[in-house]
Amino acid sequence: MLKFNTINIFTLILVVIFQLISVPIWFYICLFLLWLLITGIGSLHIRWNYHVNSLNYNYDISQKHIAITFDDGPHPEFTAKVLDLLKQNNAKGTFFCIGKHIESHPELFKRIISEGHTVGNHTFSHKNNFGFITGKEVIKELEATNKLIRKITGLKIKLFRPPFGVTNPRIKRAINRVGLLSIGWSVRSFDTTSKSKIAIVKSIERNLKKGDIVLLHDTSEKSVKILEQLLLFLKQNKFESVTVDSLFNIKAYA
Repeated sequence: MLKFNTINIFTLILVVIFQLISVPIWFYICLFLLWLLITGIGSLHIRWNYHVNSLNYNYDISQKHIAITFDDGPHPEFTAKVLDLLKQNNAKGTFFCIGKHIESHPELFKRIISEGHTVGNHTFSHKNNFGFITGKEVIKELEATNKLIRKITGLKIKLFRPPFGVTNPRIKRAINRVGLLSIGWSVRSFDTTSKSKIAIVKSIERNLKKGDIVLLHDTSEKSVKILEQLLLFLKQNKFESVTVDSLFNIKAYA
């Protein structure tokens, strides 16, 4: 897979070659546009591991285990419904929670943990321009959420999911500074889009493999209904939903 540093080195080599053979200016323009395109796509696709090495799947496991993950909660209505469904189906999930929502619903957040699920950092405010804020702001977002979680639960968080799956060199440095491990996904549900519930469920079921990480949200009735159908499919096909840390045999907390 392409890496940011590799692309930069390759680009610089081509620049040197262009200078040696005196190519027209449009060669440089095309090269820059190509670099910009690759870097833009790499920054938006966490599965590329272009800037940050994220855990996106574990296809080496022998068991039919997958990890269902939930972003953007806890939500006062829908997270509770998600938890009820997981409990009814003896399934475990991983919740990447937003700090300000944890602050508003601490008891619900504690319920997630008490029922055997894993929690991770999803920044404090989930800024829409997350990919463009400074490194100091990223660190502030991460540390604020970690501090809040430790105050409420005593847990020191190790897992992190970047909002929108966006990464860049500033985010990479911030993750390393705070000491977090980035978790991506291999199956994106698109449950927050206008795509129909039926189409989403069929897409997940068609592509699901052991070791996959499924991205869902615990913020809408639509997502709850998708989860309900997914859990039924897992049961029928002998899959088991486990936490991300169990899927990779890593520690979720320091």
